[in-house]
Amino acid sequence: MARAPSPAAVLLSLHAVVFDTDGVITDSAPAHAAAWKEAFDACLASHGDRRPFDEEAEYRRYVDGKARMDGAAAFLASRGLDLPEGSPDDPPGTGTVWAVAARKDEAFTRTLRTEPIAVWPGTVRLLHVLHEARVPIAAASASRHATELLAGAGLLELFTAVVDGNEARRLELPGKPDPALFIEAARRLGVPAGDSAVVEDALAGVEAGRRGGFGLVVGVDRTDSPEGAADLRRHGADLVVADPGDLLITGED
Repeated sequence: MARAPSPAAVLLSLHAVVFDTDGVITDSAPAHAAAWKEAFDACLASHGDRRPFDEEAEYRRYVDGKARMDGAAAFLASRGLDLPEGSPDDPPGTGTVWAVAARKDEAFTRTLRTEPIAVWPGTVRLLHVLHEARVPIAAASASRHATELLAGAGLLELFTAVVDGNEARRLELPGKPDPALFIEAARRLGVPAGDSAVVEDALAGVEAGRRGGFGLVVGVDRTDSPEGAADLRRHGADLVVADPGDLLITGED
């Protein structure tokens, strides 16, 4: 008779796990990238740059895992666009960094209302195993839609704590690669960072886990490529997997 899957020994040696959301739990990274492309391409065109935003390379390098404002500012700076910052009340547009970020959020919200966001089955299996083993787990994401996505997927009840973009803004937490978001999640779990693991697919998030002194930083490489895995390791991943479900082992009687 086959035993139920159990977490890998390396996770069992720790006392809590903090998961990023986009790209780790939910397959929402493509929708984020497409929304960024809509916002950035409009901005670039209005400022005379006809090179479109690259939804893979530039998304991963400049915006993946970061707060919207940080991602928008990083990409625009990479193209030499020095837009005024503007204010959080700016409507969606191309004239300020806040306006570009608002246009991205408008596009992503529209997608959420019309297209369901899938979850990664391997991660869901791991979440259920950890929950059943009473390992405290948290979700931490720069996205203000993270709680909504988890609730829509029927996963919210598995988490002891969720720190999303709304909470990060309320608490004025700096964005990744600063570790503040993950540290706040570990604090809410009541477990020191050194006794916790971080599971993250973005380079900025992996670096945040390393900077925060987490006991284990697991990089998730959805590209399953040598270059992707190497980048994650360079930014601080102790272990790289193609899917968090790979952290499950199955034994047999």
